[in-house]
Amino acid sequence: MSKLCVLAISICLVLSGQVQARAYDDVIASRYLTVGVYHDFPPYSYLVDGQPKGVDIELGKAIAAAFDLELKLHWITPDENLEDDLRNNVWKGHYLDKNTENPLAMKKLADVMMRVPYDREFAYRQDPQTGEVVNEQVVMFGPYQRESWRVSFDAEKIEAVKTMAVFQYYPIGVEIDSLPDFYLTSGFRGRMRKNVHHYGNARKAFSAMQEGKVDAVMAMRSEIDHLLFEANNPRYQVAENGFPSMGKQKWDVGMAVKSTYRQLGYAIEEVVDGMVRSGEMETLFSKYGLTYELPGLYQEIQ
Repeated sequence: MSKLCVLAISICLVLSGQVQARAYDDVIASRYLTVGVYHDFPPYSYLVDGQPKGVDIELGKAIAAAFDLELKLHWITPDENLEDDLRNNVWKGHYLDKNTENPLAMKKLADVMMRVPYDREFAYRQDPQTGEVVNEQVVMFGPYQRESWRVSFDAEKIEAVKTMAVFQYYPIGVEIDSLPDFYLTSGFRGRMRKNVHHYGNARKAFSAMQEGKVDAVMAMRSEIDHLLFEANNPRYQVAENGFPSMGKQKWDVGMAVKSTYRQLGYAIEEVVDGMVRSGEMETLFSKYGLTYELPGLYQEIQ
């Protein structure tokens, strides 16, 4: 055999090790499903004493069980934006993220990625320079939750939160560079800016409230609900205020697969749809102390 043939075979073997997202038949034949979840993101996906916990973990288990498959988790560290996360974990992979089973190959991608916005405008957003669809390599499907923003406050410090204007006078904690951060620092002509305290995540902001460093916290509803559930202290309450001039205040959360593997997406969507309609999804959320709201698709049907 010539050296050229040997080289060609070697290259093919290396490339074959680059395990990408898989088609439905490949997933079923392998006897496992790889589900992409965000790292350290309670109440959705996180570790407790080394064991995976969270809504998205439970949902991943339910989907895998529906096909009699083993669940394998693909932990995602957020990049700069969602497009990067989809590229790195669903359809292409990151050249620095190596497969431990084969150092020459790119890391295995998720068969399905959780916690992706189910939003037509986002799904079909075009690059302003090229006109190409930015997310054409993925299919976003299977809405399973409607998320929103929420404020929790210390009732021993603030009597009530009927309007966000109250935070002109009381300190509030937010995750740095989050939408609540931008909203509170720029809204009401910047009058709340001096009272906005920044933290690495919602949990750290809530801990700061428990330590008396801030009097309230603004974060995603599920994050606030879960933190209140864990705290189990009537001192910390949920505000009933709205968020004027904030823009999009509610959004549906779904999943994503590589665009060439729609059959896998359809099969998973059928499982998730059954869970939403039967009330199993709401039960799953309540296990973590979360308020469950149907995605818009189901609200329209009702």
